[in-house]
Amino acid sequence: MALSPELTNTLSVSQLTGKIQYSLEAGFSSVWVKGEISNLTRHSSGHWYFSLKDNGAQLGAVMFKRQNESVRFNPAHGMEITAHGRISVYAPQGRYQLIVDQMLPAGQGDLHLAFENLKQKLAAEGLFEQSRKQDLPKYPERIGIITSPTGAAIRDIITVFSRRYPLAELLLLPVRVQGEGSANEIAKAIDVFNERKDCQVLLIGRGGGSLEDLWAFNEEVVAYAISRSKIPIVSAVGHETDTTISDFVADRRAPTPSAGAELIVPDREELTSRLVNLGQSLHRNLLHRIDRHERRLSAIGDSYALKRPVLLIESSIQKLDQYLDRANRASSDKLKFSYSRLESLSHQLNALNPLAVLERGYAILSDGHGKVLRSVGQTGPGDQVLVRMRDGDLDTLVNKVNKHKK
Repeated sequence: MALSPELTNTLSVSQLTGKIQYSLEAGFSSVWVKGEISNLTRHSSGHWYFSLKDNGAQLGAVMFKRQNESVRFNPAHGMEITAHGRISVYAPQGRYQLIVDQMLPAGQGDLHLAFENLKQKLAAEGLFEQSRKQDLPKYPERIGIITSPTGAAIRDIITVFSRRYPLAELLLLPVRVQGEGSANEIAKAIDVFNERKDCQVLLIGRGGGSLEDLWAFNEEVVAYAISRSKIPIVSAVGHETDTTISDFVADRRAPTPSAGAELIVPDREELTSRLVNLGQSLHRNLLHRIDRHERRLSAIGDSYALKRPVLLIESSIQKLDQYLDRANRASSDKLKFSYSRLESLSHQLNALNPLAVLERGYAILSDGHGKVLRSVGQTGPGDQVLVRMRDGDLDTLVNKVNKHKK
């Protein structure tokens, strides 16, 4: 009995599961999911197994040890979170699940998503390109600081500048670094420093905090203010593990405000050491040059020419006379050769002069228009012909033309 077409295409369970797995993993390779944690199990292996649920559905999830070690809060049953990951299929049980690589409390998850979206947008606009970055000055005379006047960051910044490079003048433009309107204050401060044009570099930043606390430095208005600044900017926001949009746009990024200050100015002790080494090197070079010139002067003082300067002058006079004699002889020979050459050329020119032929009894014939006649074929009876001879011209008429045979 022949099998129906449907039966000939029958898949095994593993084959069907594999196709489903391929489709799901290809279609959901990066996804953010918000839900409530349920049935959380922390396995002895370090992996976390749990479910995400809402009022209408439930999704199994797993977060492996390597990823969950970076989670900064303690997830618990009933907590609402935002998770990022990819959809995969666990073939032995025939169920799909979310493989989580990031986990944030629900509110922070929304901010993180907004952070990623803005980051992608600004990257597409080229604000992160290395070619846009400006070089920092080596020895800035005046440094602009944009931060809170009351936070720990400004105290750390001043301490570092005072210790490393007290020559620099610090200008603080106080702003709020968190809360509503803080981003606009930071952006405005950047523009004000650019209008003043009296600082060689700017430092913006604040101390550490949560994602919400640092959010002012993730605002679009701050990113654009940094990008249009003609003054190089160092972004020093939070702790080493914190990263903000301003870090990507700024000319340089520092992990902390103190590190930002160290990045901007050189170390006084290092400069002092370099100056000492340079001074010692200059001293050695100077002594070496003095010693070399002393030896040279000593050699000159002992020389025969210096002891008998008259002989040196007399020798120079004799050499000068020799040079003058050579010059006179050369000039005379050159003039004789030139005169001889000129006379030879004159004879050649006279020999080539067509008028010189007339002295030997020849004549030059031309028609009424002054054109020289070279053949009897150029004239005929009745034509006027001018005959030029050695001592004058004859104006004649042609009576007859006799053409000779060759």
